[in-house]
Amino acid sequence: MTYQWRYPDGSSSATFPTQADAETWIGEVWADLLADGVQEATLLEEQRVVYGPMSLRPNS
Repeated sequence: MTYQWRYPDGSSSATFPTQADAETWIGEVWADLLADGVQEATLLEEQRVVYGPMSLRPNS
């Protein structure tokens, strides 16, 4: 099984071997994604939605 993040425009991140790896990665790059215009992301395991869409905007 592999995991990846899907963005609203249909593009996606690289694949990750575990959910924890995918979550760590998004925790490290969310601000860069947000700066590039990505407002939310959905975590997929293969084609199954694990959760999301999840906002990348910080809580106010």
